Amino acid sequence: MPITAGTLYRDTMNFTRNQLIGLLLLSLLTAVITVMLNQALIPAPDQLQILSNVSGNLSSTGQLGLHDLIQQMTPEQQMVLLKVSAASTFAALVGNALLTGGVLTLVRQVSAGQPTSALRAIGASAPLLPRLFFLILVGTILVQLGMLLLIVPGVLLAIAVSLSSVIAAVENKGVFASIRVSAKLAYGNLKLVAPAVLFWLLAKIALLMLVARVPLASPTTMAILMNGVSNLISAIFLIYLFRLYMLLRQ
Repeated sequence: MPITAGTLYRDTMNFTRNQLIGLLLLSLLTAVITVMLNQALIPAPDQLQILSNVSGNLSSTGQLGLHDLIQQMTPEQQMVLLKVSAASTFAALVGNALLTGGVLTLVRQVSAGQPTSALRAIGASAPLLPRLFFLILVGTILVQLGMLLLIVPGVLLAIAVSLSSVIAAVENKGVFASIRVSAKLAYGNLKLVAPAVLFWLLAKIALLMLVARVPLASPTTMAILMNGVSNLISAIFLIYLFRLYMLLRQ
């Protein structure tokens, strides 16, 4: 029996409805960890004040690109910006690894009929987390490099690595072996994988645009909320990919 996108969508939505509380808790918990870790790692407020002049320059010279703006910074401002970027990236990678490990473990435990919860799923995924961290790091670098060249290469690379986390968790494969198998399966089933990846990317972009327009009464609360929504979107995407991989595996 051929695998259809409609069947995968229905299976994903059914699982999401049945496990909605656990998925919401996972999404919010990993969002809190990401935001708190980011706040713990970013430079002190007095150092961040150094970047205040950069914001003024950005608004007054709207024609400048990011590269030009960085070139106009002082070495001290560049160092603070680097620290902020590194803290944000590391926190996001940790949060994504926890979310991915937790969701995939939750799906596997539920499929096996085992009692589970958000905390139990994250705890059980602990052995996977270092591998998932480096896998997500490599995948992010590849996709970002593709996006810097042109949008299309970035999307193609996102499709190529989409199944890698599921493969690493289910088959216990290494980082590059998982990416290699993922690319082969993803391009061999492009009609099933590409629309899901595009929807996930567009949903993330729409969420970023919404954040830019929403007034930030409480930046920390808003950051946790938006990260939680983003995590829930990623969780549903992971469930879809897990179900797809299990059907392809058969």
